[in-house]
Amino acid sequence: MIKEALQYIIGLQQPRVQEIDAQKYFFNKDGFPILIDKCRSCDALEISTLTSLVDYIKESLADDFAAPGVVPKMIIHVESETEVRLVSVFNGDMDRWTIATVQARIPQIILNKFVGQEQFIIQMQSTFIDNADKAVVLQVAGNVEDKTVANYGDDGVSQKATIKTGLANVEDVIVPNPVKLRPFRTFHEIEQPEIDFVFRMRNGSDGVSCALFEADGGAWKFRAVHSIAEYLKEKLKGVENIAVLS
Repeated sequence: MIKEALQYIIGLQQPRVQEIDAQKYFFNKDGFPILIDKCRSCDALEISTLTSLVDYIKESLADDFAAPGVVPKMIIHVESETEVRLVSVFNGDMDRWTIATVQARIPQIILNKFVGQEQFIIQMQSTFIDNADKAVVLQVAGNVEDKTVANYGDDGVSQKATIKTGLANVEDVIVPNPVKLRPFRTFHEIEQPEIDFVFRMRNGSDGVSCALFEADGGAWKFRAVHSIAEYLKEKLKGVENIAVLS
């Protein structure tokens, strides 16, 4: 009798699932009952990198939301090029819990409007990844002489300008269009998408101003979302009950 009582007491200290009045409860190691399938809400974890999301899923999620040794069923939804959500499957109210949200920290980039020459050059140098077209744009924007930007033809795209090519030399050049550039527009863990831009310059009362206008109809966003999903699938390979949707 004493042996059975001791075994019962020891059993109470172990994590277990028990059905009481047709409802299932999970008892943690301290004997605290948690009603399974009860719809509970919590504040979503807010993070800013895909790496942190992967680490959280691998190291903490099972301990926080499921019985020991059981990986909870979750869905990673890549909502946009800058936002990812980790949500649960349907709960008892046919709703989903948002477990974590990931918001990319990206620099503010002024596009689709003209800005001053100096501001444009600083923006190009600090928020765009180096490539051949970036070097060309910087060479033209950084050396163009005031009052020399002119329309070249009637197509609304091509322009010419006079730029300095040495201490005393100047020459007319055609402003390159379109240009392929890679600004920081999504999570840093994935390759920044290459985007087509129309590069324009104009003369004004404050001197030369420059602008980059997106010219791919937003197609880069779809490529970025796909890249994010592929990155997460690769990093979570072997982790059960996690679906990645984009």
